[in-house]
Amino acid sequence: MNTQFLPVSKADMRARGWEDCDFLIITGDAYVDHPSFGPAIISRVLEAEGYRVAVLAQPDWKDPAAFTALGRPRLGVMVSGGNIDSMVAHYTVAKKRRRDDAYSPGNQPGLRPDRATIVYANMVRRVFGNIPLIIGGLEASLRRFAHYDYWEDKVRRSILFDSQADLLVYGMGETASRAIAARLASGTPVDQITDVRGTCFAGRHPGQCAYPMVEVPSFEAVCADKRAYAQANQVEYEEHDAVRGKAILQKHGDRLLIANPPAMPLTTAELDAVFELPYVGEPHPMYDAMGGVPAIEEVRFSIIHNRGCFGACNFCSLAFHQGRTISARSHESVLREAERLVKHPGFKGYIHDVGGPTANFRHPSCQKQLKAGMCRNRACLSPRACPNLDADETDYLKLLREIRAIPGVKKVFIRSGIRFDYLMQDRDGEFFAELVKYHVSGQLKVAPEHCVKGVLDYMGKPHVEVYEKFRQKYERLNRKYGKEQYLVPYLISSHPGCTLDDAVRLAEWLNRSGRQPEQVQDFYPTPGTLSTCMYYTGLDPRTMQPVYVPTDPHEKAMQRALMQWKRPEKRRLVLEALRRTHREDLIGYGRECLLRPDRPADGRRPAGGGASQGPKKGSRPAGQKKTAARQAACARPAAPVRKAGWAKPKPKKNARPRKGGG
Repeated sequence: MNTQFLPVSKADMRARGWEDCDFLIITGDAYVDHPSFGPAIISRVLEAEGYRVAVLAQPDWKDPAAFTALGRPRLGVMVSGGNIDSMVAHYTVAKKRRRDDAYSPGNQPGLRPDRATIVYANMVRRVFGNIPLIIGGLEASLRRFAHYDYWEDKVRRSILFDSQADLLVYGMGETASRAIAARLASGTPVDQITDVRGTCFAGRHPGQCAYPMVEVPSFEAVCADKRAYAQANQVEYEEHDAVRGKAILQKHGDRLLIANPPAMPLTTAELDAVFELPYVGEPHPMYDAMGGVPAIEEVRFSIIHNRGCFGACNFCSLAFHQGRTISARSHESVLREAERLVKHPGFKGYIHDVGGPTANFRHPSCQKQLKAGMCRNRACLSPRACPNLDADETDYLKLLREIRAIPGVKKVFIRSGIRFDYLMQDRDGEFFAELVKYHVSGQLKVAPEHCVKGVLDYMGKPHVEVYEKFRQKYERLNRKYGKEQYLVPYLISSHPGCTLDDAVRLAEWLNRSGRQPEQVQDFYPTPGTLSTCMYYTGLDPRTMQPVYVPTDPHEKAMQRALMQWKRPEKRRLVLEALRRTHREDLIGYGRECLLRPDRPADGRRPAGGGASQGPKKGSRPAGQKKTAARQAACARPAAPVRKAGWAKPKPKKNARPRKGGG
């Protein structure tokens, strides 16, 4: 196992006999040399090509000297805001400052600036002048076009212009970074590097684009017209395909953003090579005295086996970053990594995860996409599975069996999200059985998100009946194998399209399930997603039809409270929501009631019938008959959840929006 980190100081460079480096990698996260961290991957990829690479992690953005501490690099500077968008890292959905930062030493917040990519890049321009400057990472990738910024509540121009960068690398940047480095090393001026797939650059006229192209409404147009914004967003999504996608042009004043088509997904051999580079697998020891870097704990003994996600949830950034085409590592590569983990001095026999964006995707969704690309206007799994879907988990199951057989491995868990609708399409059933029998560490993460059909359609999720069938089978398998294992269902409140009535229906569905979730998430309008487009424009960009958007903070608080209706501190909000929606039938003593009535001053339970007492079992007060539409919106589960029901994990403070596994 390698123990040598890349240089982080002049002393490290001198120890290697370097006077300077070829590339300086600046990142908004602590330096963790592990393939779960994008800057580490790009650093090692460039090192493998023979370049001298140094890493500058979380420099003091107010001090120019911090950026020159390693000297001027010979070929260029590459800047990343970190593993997640810096604004998401810093602020909750309520726009409150977070009190911790898992990607910083000691969980300490405040070690990177807001809009880190822009701030770092502008300082690079200040201290190094016209040096080739390339930005990348998730923050740059999702902000490559004019985009709605939730924190400023306005449309911002492409981050390429605000950062003053020469090139923007979007998506997973190994191929583009290698190509750019080779051009720079050969003496090509950076302003002539205009044909690399997976990159954006600033031009003056369409003739500078090397690919078939499509133009979307300009920055000025999308600022002034929400319909234009929605139209642009839809085209940006449709063309994000490595096989059939075109270059996208967007005017910004007198300049032109030119986004070349996406890079081709890595082949299995290429992905193997990336993950078998000599990563140390740990945070740099300079952080030891500060308590280390918490983000490593979840991934230290985990294995990534795939990339991409054809689940295409509308609120998730993966489709716009990694893309919808699946790439997977070979069994041999994954097994070699597992064997290295066994030799780690801290390994206790448990591999925490063998996953990726979605754990149970290991091959493209169908054969057609390999030649024609992903369907332009159709999702693979929602609202129902495509008939061409190749739902086969045989290869993944074989891989898990092989890892389980490695001497020293006691358990192999799957903690990244399982796509339950895909699992239910696999008619064999063998994977589901072994998942329950061997690979659940007490609780399984799944993402039904909601129960109302219309809301799920806006989310790009399957209808709740699919989840109910999955849940029931999960319970049966747990009983069969004598397991007491739980589901941890992720749910989202206040998503575009979700009315207060819909939120009440979700609460009813949860109540009938017999459990109340501890982990709930308000919809977070992060840059670039289709759901964020709906939030900003009030339009569904797929249809251009109006969408109801809950933006009032008080209504959002009521929607969230309804998912945790049993909590005493939520009672006032839940009561108000039920009255606003004329659902007083849910206040009473019946089995389906959410709240008990307020007790009289003498503390006695109200006498007699009526709404104050609530409906009897199986009945409803007069005038409150359950309509067929309401029944269809939230089908009642076959039986209350018991031993294999929902877990009640301790809620995480300041939880970030999750990625993948939708």
